[in-house]
Amino acid sequence: MNVIVVPDYEQLSLHAAEAVAAEIRARARTVLGLPTGNTPKGMYRELVRMHQAGELDFSGVVTFNLDEYWGLSPDHPMSFAYYMRTHLVDHVNIPPGQAHWPQSQGDQDAACRAYEEQIRAAGGLDLVVLGIGNNGHIGFNEPGTPFDSRTHVVRLAEETRLANFRGYGFPDLDAVPKFGISMGIATIMSARRVLLLASGREKATAVARTVAGPVTEQVPASILQRHPDATIIVDEEAAFALASREA
Repeated sequence: MNVIVVPDYEQLSLHAAEAVAAEIRARARTVLGLPTGNTPKGMYRELVRMHQAGELDFSGVVTFNLDEYWGLSPDHPMSFAYYMRTHLVDHVNIPPGQAHWPQSQGDQDAACRAYEEQIRAAGGLDLVVLGIGNNGHIGFNEPGTPFDSRTHVVRLAEETRLANFRGYGFPDLDAVPKFGISMGIATIMSARRVLLLASGREKATAVARTVAGPVTEQVPASILQRHPDATIIVDEEAAFALASREA
């Protein structure tokens, strides 16, 4: 596991965008697993800037969202599909049909199987970009999620729902869905490369447990210690507890 510590969120966003851009430039067709949330917004801004400046071509890019709230339609303004269109897809030249998000309504088992099949049909994931929850979750894979899980529907931890209520504009806690559909941990680990981003002091404990703690299903991100090509980019605030352990 490669850990890169940068001074602040701006530098984290620039480093992350350049890592994604390098992956896109390296191959004619690139399959990306992409996160939502506050942390990757700066990365998406820089990727859009690169494209609009003529520095980056997305015509060979295929994307798969990491997760989605179960029960929200793709057009719902709080859905992750809407987020991805708003922050990336609508501003670059990803061809129609090459941006994917999991089905989030109807038959749950069928939706999970269909998403796994779409990923397989695309040739698998070249690079997955991850955020991390305060409890160590990646995607919507909460503590206790089996490491061999594939795309599945999960009941969201109350800690996750509360964080999403506070950070993402829901009118009240009751409006935050109780379930999500997520790439499983085995799905994420099947990617050729993984890039995890973390910013802020509130992520420091999760980062330290991911990098230096035991590999345990109680800290889902800790499985990245076993990935052959995983990089973590953190700002100094998110690296605080890690630096304390090293000292």
